[in-house]
Amino acid sequence: MKEKQRLRSGRIPGLLALTVLGAFLLASASAAVEKKGAEGTMKATAKDKCPVCGMFVTKYPDWTALVLFKDGSCAFFDGPKDMFKYILDLKRYNPAKTAEDVNDAWVMDYYTVLPIHAKKAWYVTGSHVFGPMGNEMIPFSKKSDAKEFMKDHMGKKLLRFSDVTVDITKALD
Repeated sequence: MKEKQRLRSGRIPGLLALTVLGAFLLASASAAVEKKGAEGTMKATAKDKCPVCGMFVTKYPDWTALVLFKDGSCAFFDGPKDMFKYILDLKRYNPAKTAEDVNDAWVMDYYTVLPIHAKKAWYVTGSHVFGPMGNEMIPFSKKSDAKEFMKDHMGKKLLRFSDVTVDITKALD
């Protein structure tokens, strides 16, 4: 609340203070992670766990990844590496789904921290930048940013979505 809006006594009225505090606590309790980019929105709640490692996704908002299914359901991840593990082995992580059920996938651009289509992203592996689960695939919307990152952070490989294999994800563990 701005100083000019306070009452002459210099204090916030009790009811208003309680309302503000209540709103703050409600917002904090939901612990929602919402990132809006040019291409979409990713929103996880405090209850969302990565189906691959079991970590709570909202603890790592800058690394959030998302798979959307055609039936409207979704899965959140604490990083692109676990998203790829999930997509590449759906039978293990979600036996009720097939690759044909996947509608879309999103990751967070490392520099802008905004959602980008996972299939359009450039991924850097082998750098000395770690995600929540250690070695990670660092996503970028621009190839030039990915190359700059590789140079600055000793990245070893530049990959596209279709280049990622089970062996690549295992090598990052």
